[in-house]
Amino acid sequence: MAEHNRLTKAHRTYRLRARAAGMDRTRERITRAAVELHGTIGPAATTMSAVAELAGVTRATLYRHYPNEEALFKACSSDWLAANPRPDPAGWAAIADPVRRLGAALDELYSYYRSTERMRSNLLRDIAVIPEMFRPGILAFPTATVEVLETGWPGPSRAGLRHAAIGHAVGFETWRSLAAEGLTDAQAAELMVRFVTSIGPADETS
Repeated sequence: MAEHNRLTKAHRTYRLRARAAGMDRTRERITRAAVELHGTIGPAATTMSAVAELAGVTRATLYRHYPNEEALFKACSSDWLAANPRPDPAGWAAIADPVRRLGAALDELYSYYRSTERMRSNLLRDIAVIPEMFRPGILAFPTATVEVLETGWPGPSRAGLRHAAIGHAVGFETWRSLAAEGLTDAQAAELMVRFVTSIGPADETS
């Protein structure tokens, strides 16, 4: 009897683990389908039905895993960011010279923008339909880098011009406009470094 109970318990445990693994695979399939649709047609055109169809599951199955679009977007965002980690400004902060620091940051940022261009373009285009709780993270990333990049320059810039120039240089739209002109990422970064460094210190007589 004891042996029978042990085998029954082991069989039940195996079934539960197999079921959990199956659910994890289904959830992963759904999440990746949402990521693919966001990256191709964009969040605004991505419906729960389209995600279910691409993932090969029923709508009922999809809603068991993700009860609403916000829950699905959260999973989609986490999955995509794990595969496409953002550049870390902490690495730039270790570079003392502000010109070298800016150049290193732009090299890394522009490479990241190129590799994630389609998804980022879709997210910015469809920002109005993205759940509100996720919008700041999409919009604020370039702005958050300015504080790191504007330290250490000699003297204050005129009326915050350097602050504005750096903010412009790190923007995705800035990179995209330069790339559209045929510039490589290195050329675009060099141009923006020259742009920022052309702003001299504030005029003490003004």
